[in-house]
Amino acid sequence: MMLDRMMSDKPQMTAIVRSDDGRLSALQVARPVPGPTEVLFRSAAAGVNAIDWKIRATGDIFGTFDPDLPMVLGWDVAGEVVEVGPGVTRFAVGDRVFGMPRFPRPAEAYAEYVVAGSREVAHTPQALSDVEAAALPLAVLTAWQSVVDTLRVGQGDRVLVHAASGGVGHLAVQLAKARGAEVWATASARNHDALRDLGVDHVIDHRTELFEEVAVDMDGVLDLVGGAEHAERSVRSLRRGGRLVVVPSPDDIPSRDVLDEAGVSATWILVEPDYAALEAVAQMIGSGTLRVVVGDTRPLERLAELHEIGATGGPLGKLVATIG
Repeated sequence: MMLDRMMSDKPQMTAIVRSDDGRLSALQVARPVPGPTEVLFRSAAAGVNAIDWKIRATGDIFGTFDPDLPMVLGWDVAGEVVEVGPGVTRFAVGDRVFGMPRFPRPAEAYAEYVVAGSREVAHTPQALSDVEAAALPLAVLTAWQSVVDTLRVGQGDRVLVHAASGGVGHLAVQLAKARGAEVWATASARNHDALRDLGVDHVIDHRTELFEEVAVDMDGVLDLVGGAEHAERSVRSLRRGGRLVVVPSPDDIPSRDVLDEAGVSATWILVEPDYAALEAVAQMIGSGTLRVVVGDTRPLERLAELHEIGATGGPLGKLVATIG
């Protein structure tokens, strides 16, 4: 079946494909065709996320990829609609869109063309370039679903965001600040000034300070670092009744005994497509209350370099591959 797709007489496109040993290479594959309620768009840029290089390194951790098809990673996309399927009412050919289709099922965003459900993408704000738009979806939806939907951050809350200079973190601190919170953040010292510029009230150098001794009586903690020890330390930053959201793995959630003793709750979150949240984000960008930082860009054929930068600790913000 893989050979059939690679040799199809359908229109072709270039995609970046993961081989069994984890290498990435360009391959000609059949261009997708939109079905009912779907749109096909020509991709201009694809965001790069930690989940991408984790799957590249370890394989299909969600069990959602078809082993008989080329494995094309990537979820963050931005581009221009070139075809709409039956029943689509939200978009027309020529519209600029951005989104995170299908996660955690394959979206195959590392390619020249992408198909998405029309309610998995949103109109790209005029204020954003395609590169900036591609940097947003997975990161900002993770931040939104953590800060707004799960922690329910509100006026006067004290919130701690770990790894605040990363793709999710630098957006999460802005969302918390926009909702009236007092925001604390951990990050490398080189990114402290940039985080203060984004509105963070208190920045902690995780290499020289024990955050659980500096940030105390927090109403909520967003742990984007991972590891059971880190999550248990985060519990010590919470007030009784506070809540911890852990993103990297459900295995990081502290034991029930630890949570009960501290009088707090904790949950793991896996991001979901959400066009309504993307539209809310677009409004915030338009009003200037939220901005996305692009840390580095490379052409799609140099995608492996972006994976290496991200996996070893990159600059503030998101990494984006440009297409075409």
